[in-house]
Amino acid sequence: MLNFLRTIGRIFIAFLMNAGRLGIFFGTSVSHIFRPPFYWRQLGQQILHIGYFSLPVVGLTAIFTGMVLALQSHTSFARFNAEGAVATVVVLSMTRELGPVLAGLMVAGRIGAAMAAEIGTMRVTEQIDALTTLSTNPLKYLVVPRLVAGVLMLPLLVLIADIIGVFGGYLVSIYKLGFNPANYLNQTSKYLESEDVTSGLIKAAAFGLIISLMGCYHGYQSGRGAAGVGRATTSAVVSASILILFMNYALTSILFSK
Repeated sequence: MLNFLRTIGRIFIAFLMNAGRLGIFFGTSVSHIFRPPFYWRQLGQQILHIGYFSLPVVGLTAIFTGMVLALQSHTSFARFNAEGAVATVVVLSMTRELGPVLAGLMVAGRIGAAMAAEIGTMRVTEQIDALTTLSTNPLKYLVVPRLVAGVLMLPLLVLIADIIGVFGGYLVSIYKLGFNPANYLNQTSKYLESEDVTSGLIKAAAFGLIISLMGCYHGYQSGRGAAGVGRATTSAVVSASILILFMNYALTSILFSK
């Protein structure tokens, strides 16, 4: 019994230590966002890397999600003679939930892993120590541009994913399920409200922060050697994915509590 309690206590203390390190890392990084010098070139590179180069994977995920959602919704609603609700379900599901969550998970797998691997490799090869030697703050040079770019680019990616996903549902509904184009578009716009899109963009900004923070944190705390970089990369993707799902529930309960 004592061994069991000792194990639980050890795990709990380790969790608190990691949470404390993450909190200090996040607070220190955020404090550097508003203080010069500003590395605009690094920010531009991260915006390009996170935003533009993630478009293909996010776009493909969104269009197939919208297409499958239209098919599944039509199959289910046909049992209740409610096929006309397909357009509403597709647009609300994409803008509120599926667009932000799926885009966040895909970007976490692509960008979070890349950030952790890049910064972890710099830690192993002592490039971070070299930056300190050259009087360059590693957090400001490496972490801050990634945090800012993640917060800025994820909402834009999600907005594009929403449009592509709704378009995918439109294609399936018109050319496979036989819907009238004018009626489908009318149903899409009739029940879509601005808060549906806004809530998804708020979630996307939070997910972008989580992805960048987890990638940078685990890469910055990477152990020595190739094994350490591999563990950091895996931890970045897993922790970002779990936090995205948790944050999605938390924000949904806040935004749609009324």
